[in-house]
Amino acid sequence: MLLCFAVCQCAVSPTGDRLYITSYRPQNKLLTLARDGTLLATYTDPALEGPRGLHVTPAGQVLVCVAWSDTVLQVGWEGESKLANLATQEDGVRYPESVCYSSTTSSIIVGQRWEDTILVFRVE
Repeated sequence: MLLCFAVCQCAVSPTGDRLYITSYRPQNKLLTLARDGTLLATYTDPALEGPRGLHVTPAGQVLVCVAWSDTVLQVGWEGESKLANLATQEDGVRYPESVCYSSTTSSIIVGQRWEDTILVFRVE
């Protein structure tokens, strides 16, 4: 399968059966592939303008940084729908580039491109 877009980030599901890929401008997509490379889902949404960082938690939750909307999203494990805005500009998010979930601290950690701070959000 030939993928004609720029891969920004990729992450693997905890079970290893899915690969999630963000593609940056102009595509602005989250792709979900099977282990053999078969395209399972494509998520596009006006809210997905500038997808950057990507992380899959040990529980299989898919987290996506969206640069141009200053948002961190949670997308369904199937890669087809947005479940929630986890953090936004109102929370201090500015051009998020990276995201990670720490099960030790039950926190989402967000790195930002133009800021010299790392944001930490406690989650339950």
